[in-house]
Amino acid sequence: MELSITRPDDWHLHLRDGDVLNAVVPHSAHHFGRAIVMPNLKPPITTTAAAVAYRETILKSLPADSDFNPLMTLYLTDTTSPMEIKLARESQVVFGVKLYPAGATTNSQDGVTDLFGKCLPVLQEMVEHNMPLLVHGEVTNPEVDMFDREKVFIEMVLRPLVQKFPRLKVVMEHVTTMDAVKFVESCTEGSVAATVTPQHLVLNRNSLFQGGLQPHNYCLPVLKREIHRQALVSAVTSGSKRFFLGTDSAPHDRRRKECSCGCAGIYNAPVALSVYANVFEKANALDKLEAFTSFNGPEFYGLPRNNSKVKLSKTPWKVPESFSYASGDIVPMFAGEMLDWLPSPL
Repeated sequence: MELSITRPDDWHLHLRDGDVLNAVVPHSAHHFGRAIVMPNLKPPITTTAAAVAYRETILKSLPADSDFNPLMTLYLTDTTSPMEIKLARESQVVFGVKLYPAGATTNSQDGVTDLFGKCLPVLQEMVEHNMPLLVHGEVTNPEVDMFDREKVFIEMVLRPLVQKFPRLKVVMEHVTTMDAVKFVESCTEGSVAATVTPQHLVLNRNSLFQGGLQPHNYCLPVLKREIHRQALVSAVTSGSKRFFLGTDSAPHDRRRKECSCGCAGIYNAPVALSVYANVFEKANALDKLEAFTSFNGPEFYGLPRNNSKVKLSKTPWKVPESFSYASGDIVPMFAGEMLDWLPSPL
């Protein structure tokens, strides 16, 4: 069996910098036409000038024949100015502003501490410039159970935000719960959307502990119960335009995953398209795969679809055990396992 689909885009990607960037960017460039590149570096990408410079670094790391287009984002802080939003829009390389609640995930310590108290002028400016807010949807209150952080965030932050700024375009990134699905579906189509990762479609929280602690299945937001995984599968295979591909591929050196305090993040760029295809096949929804991977994201962001195609062949292939780079190695999702669908550019 073979499928030919419009070349997909990745609407949520971590590329890091330095040696890691050089090691991982070819995997995304091989499969995807564009990607929303997340800004949580050290230091974070908080200005348009920094975003432009980071984009140039990414372009220099690409294979010589690649036409991969990194779409940049700004890291929202308590002190981000409305003028920075204007500069970002004028740059024509910045396509979103990322909200990290302070302390929510990797390199989020510089994130927002009081969205409604300190960021209202910036949010108003974003509405005026039609600049999407990309939301890591978790509260960081230590009194809230880790598995409830997304649900609580929706009620305490996201719902009031959408009510206060009904014209603000919002992407709820890497949704993980039935609660998030219901919230996104309750909002105006075209104003609020969500990205969904491969791992949250095929793994549940048992995957963290089966056969011992599994550090390479640890990500944030953390994997949830099976009922939530099923809700995500139903949402993406329904044909709804509100959901689109965002891998949240997040590489870490093996030593930073397999240690006493391992980093959150799953490196899925090499396997993402294979995993998505398998999800849609199992749901008897392969006819809806292309919209999820290639149409819904560009439509939400107001961008054209890619012109090129990707072929997906029902050809079993083995995922490499790891990918080596100058300073170590990175273990991918499903390392050493067989996958059913093999993607290749056309």
